[in-house]
Amino acid sequence: MPSHATTSPSHLLRLAADRKGLLLGLTAVAIFSLTLPFTRMAVAELDPTFVALGRALVAAALAGLWLWQQRAAWPRREQWLPLALVSLGCVLGFPWLTSIAMRSLPASHGAVLVGILPLATAVFAVLRGKERPSPGFWLMALLGTALVVAFALRQGGGSFHQADWLIFAAVLLAALGYAEGGRLAQVMPGQHVISWALLLAAPLVLPVVLWNAWPQRALMAQASAAAWLGFAYISVFSMFIGFFFWYRGMALGGVARVGQTQLLQPFLTLLGAAVLLNEPLTGASLLFAGAVIAVVAIGRKLK
Repeated sequence: MPSHATTSPSHLLRLAADRKGLLLGLTAVAIFSLTLPFTRMAVAELDPTFVALGRALVAAALAGLWLWQQRAAWPRREQWLPLALVSLGCVLGFPWLTSIAMRSLPASHGAVLVGILPLATAVFAVLRGKERPSPGFWLMALLGTALVVAFALRQGGGSFHQADWLIFAAVLLAALGYAEGGRLAQVMPGQHVISWALLLAAPLVLPVVLWNAWPQRALMAQASAAAWLGFAYISVFSMFIGFFFWYRGMALGGVARVGQTQLLQPFLTLLGAAVLLNEPLTGASLLFAGAVIAVVAIGRKLK
């Protein structure tokens, strides 16, 4: 017979929140998984700095309109530092470094390196928060990370490209932003977290975008529709809408646990790169994808 504790209303509510957090996290991962392919489409014809910071500026405009429509309250004093860390990691660092890297790396190659992001997010959650995942969870996170790193090395012929280190640095910054945003989303709506982080970065981003874009205005006017489509996607979905799902999911299911769902992102990105960029999708990719999905499922049960 199950104990009263395991069938109590509070336990059932916790399970429901956990499942909802997982679903929201998976939705965000599906949105984020197309970031690298669309970024590569954009930087093929547009300057990487404009792509990285211009997308933040577009998203900041959307965030300002959304906060105004919601009549959102200003963040409290103690929330500005975490918001600044979200800006540093998710608004500035990750977009800028990956935009530069995508000039020389295929999206499919860069995608697998993002597989270490769940582990990095979990580490920052422990360092900056109070989360304490179980040893089994850590084992599965390490195993999943080892799988995607092994896949990256296999694709790279046993070594990393110089641009790979930009991806690794981008992942660390994104993990910091994810962990800080996930913590903030427990005390303020997740939509507010990314919106305020975007507005916080806007005064820094605006002059750089204008300075960068003005000398290149003629070349930008000649960019193809595909390049501008890539820029539009990463501005609206990758930089804004995806975070609505992401931070809310982490607030419900925990930063480290929901962050683990991002182990699936490299393989969803591989599919996106195959469809959007005609990059090859190999049997080895599918094999590694299946292994990672199994690790994520086991990790959820060992939380």
